[in-house]
Amino acid sequence: MRPLTLLCIFAHPDDESMGMGATLAKYAAEGIETHLVCATRGERGWFGPEEQNPGPGALGQLREGELRRAADALGMTTVHFLDYIDGDLDQADPVEAIGKIVTLIRSIQPQVIVTFPPDGNYGHPDHIAIGQFTQAAIVCAADASYADAKNLPPHRISKLYYMVDGENFIHFIAPLMGDMTFIVDDQTRSETAWKEWMITTRVEMSAHCATALRAIKCHQSQLATLGPLADAPEEMVAQALTMQGAFYRAFSLVNGGRKVETDLFEGLR
Repeated sequence: MRPLTLLCIFAHPDDESMGMGATLAKYAAEGIETHLVCATRGERGWFGPEEQNPGPGALGQLREGELRRAADALGMTTVHFLDYIDGDLDQADPVEAIGKIVTLIRSIQPQVIVTFPPDGNYGHPDHIAIGQFTQAAIVCAADASYADAKNLPPHRISKLYYMVDGENFIHFIAPLMGDMTFIVDDQTRSETAWKEWMITTRVEMSAHCATALRAIKCHQSQLATLGPLADAPEEMVAQALTMQGAFYRAFSLVNGGRKVETDLFEGLR
């Protein structure tokens, strides 16, 4: 049997650390292979003075470096980029994007994949797009009749999870984050808290929050997105991180039921 392997497929550098850094650190510390696919390099994610904006190319290089340092801090096995442009992911050719992800799924051969839920957590179009591409790629990767760019054999994963934010977590961080709304197509979008009963899986990873915080700090260009939380005492930030580790089991071939899991690999160990 292959070693236990986790593949996360996200849209931007920092999604991994700010979203589930402590969970990734926990599994890496257990000797589980943890891999990351990042769709873009976050080329448009500049939050400093506009006159200091280095431009998309230079910012993408900067953020790639931040991501690689964060991945090293978390003990991740590999990092892969799909080479799409930040903010344009929902305009990507779906055949091409799905094909790229299929090749990586078949190469890495994970048992478990984590991506964004259908609402993208807070409505970000890139988050929604990568979640959709990922789910289509999971189907294609298992299909022996689907030919990817490297003609790799099919691979069927065992479990798919959405990385979600529960109500308790959102209620805790909302006063520390400031305004979390933004406009897309003249409509206001914001964080969507999942009801606590909707969460299928809670990973206990509090022992790894310090590692997650180190990884978050690697993303220096993005700390402004945390609002007042970026300047909060480390104890408060650590408390917020302990409230992450919430996931929705979108499907599993190895277990089920409404009992809340404590392990993304439940049924596989």
